[in-house]
Amino acid sequence: MAVTIEDLYRNYGILADAKDDVSQHKDAYQVILDGVKGGPKEKRLAAQFIPKFFSSFPELADAAINAQLDLCEDDDISIRRQAIKELPRFATGDNILKVSDILTQLLQTDDTAEFNLVNVSLISIFKIDAKGTLEGLFSQVLQGVDIVRERAIKFLSTKLKTLPEDVMTKEVEDYVFTETKKVLEDVTGEEFVLLMRLVSGLRVLQTVSGRQQLVELVVEQAFLEQELNPGDPDTVDRLLQCTRQALPLFSKNVHSTRFVTYFCEHVLPNLSMLTSPVAELDIQLEVLKLMAEMSPFCGDMDKLETNLNMLFTKLLEYMPLPPDEVENGENSASEEPKLQFSYVECLLFSFHQLGKKLPDFLIDKVDAERLKDFKIRLQYFARGLQVYIRQLRVALQGKTGDALKTDENKIKVVALKITNNINVLIKDLFHNPPSFKSTITLSWKPVQKSEAVAPKRPSSDDSGPGAVVKKQIAPQPRRDARQIYNPPSGKYSASLGNFNYEQRGGFRGGRGRGFGTRGNRSRGRTY
Repeated sequence: MAVTIEDLYRNYGILADAKDDVSQHKDAYQVILDGVKGGPKEKRLAAQFIPKFFSSFPELADAAINAQLDLCEDDDISIRRQAIKELPRFATGDNILKVSDILTQLLQTDDTAEFNLVNVSLISIFKIDAKGTLEGLFSQVLQGVDIVRERAIKFLSTKLKTLPEDVMTKEVEDYVFTETKKVLEDVTGEEFVLLMRLVSGLRVLQTVSGRQQLVELVVEQAFLEQELNPGDPDTVDRLLQCTRQALPLFSKNVHSTRFVTYFCEHVLPNLSMLTSPVAELDIQLEVLKLMAEMSPFCGDMDKLETNLNMLFTKLLEYMPLPPDEVENGENSASEEPKLQFSYVECLLFSFHQLGKKLPDFLIDKVDAERLKDFKIRLQYFARGLQVYIRQLRVALQGKTGDALKTDENKIKVVALKITNNINVLIKDLFHNPPSFKSTITLSWKPVQKSEAVAPKRPSSDDSGPGAVVKKQIAPQPRRDARQIYNPPSGKYSASLGNFNYEQRGGFRGGRGRGFGTRGNRSRGRTY
């Protein structure tokens, strides 16, 4: 015979009146459990009554949790919401793992209100037993169906950082790091980014040794011990994402040496053959930006001279020789070479940073003929640079506020940063002997206010190099107004703003250690 509303209220009264002797009324509690088989009204009451007396009947714990779980899967959304809201009341003792596991699986709901309730319930049981809750979450990350795994990882990456220190203790954070390392053995590109955000935010890893451990994690995922296949977009994508995740971790104490070495030995020689994982992405510029951002944090390098020579060779490719001049001193009719300022800024900066470690490179390690060729290219580039700087300053003169926010003027502002940066670096290299003392802020990096006071190394959280330019380069007047110099057409990147490539297009290909597309799993209830 089906349980009625009256049955539920009567047995609820028996249990409520029993007070300390409630555990002696097992039959009354069983009637309430049977309420999940009734109609909508009975189910809603059962969803509230079952958790209220749950702790008094440990021998019926499994039956009670399963009954509540049936309500969490009911067709009536209001019943499901009520049942989910009450689930944290079952999270006592050894049941915390089971409740966490159930709530994690319930993250797969497509109903927004229900999804939010699951999130709130998970947060509430964290405050009861954080480690037990994490065991349930990571269990589903490692073994659950794909949609549950995906949402559990997103929950971990976004919610854990909001929890207070008394919940996220050192022991709990150590557990998160240990379990995350297990998950990273088989992840997609998007999962890798989310998991790195998770562990990078752990307080226990904010030390130098902690940051070094994180770098080691990324190194393992980046496959730096393998040759680069420049024609495989998945391989290139992996390297880009791993490098981007490592960048914020580098500092004067946590070095980028292995990444910089890999770029010099495997990436720069194959730069023109790199296959972009995203159609609209300028992969060569993207790689050169990464190289530039890492170079200030490079430590002692085994093959410094060889790697500097590779950088030097690649720099020469982007610094053209001046066109031939006819007898009257004017440029010939042949097309002026393009000056690719964005590329040159990156390469010059990287060369300048690594050159500090071997300051006699241009004097003792480069033969006289090659050095002469380099200086000719530098002079020609500097001439075009000065014209561009003057033109950009004139174009931006007097413009403030909204006038500088137009797309055209934004490009000009960044272009002026790029050309000023190159100008400073070229002047250093023209010194005799070459100097490596000037500091600049790369054009796509924000200028720190404190840097305007005194050049200073950024903190370990800031992946940007150095400080601002030591002195402003003033516009130089033309020596001969009659000889109008037509600058060669320059090339600035179409993405002159901030470096914002991240996880576009995802990782494709087979699974295995590291990134890949994870195989689909069977779906359904596995509580």
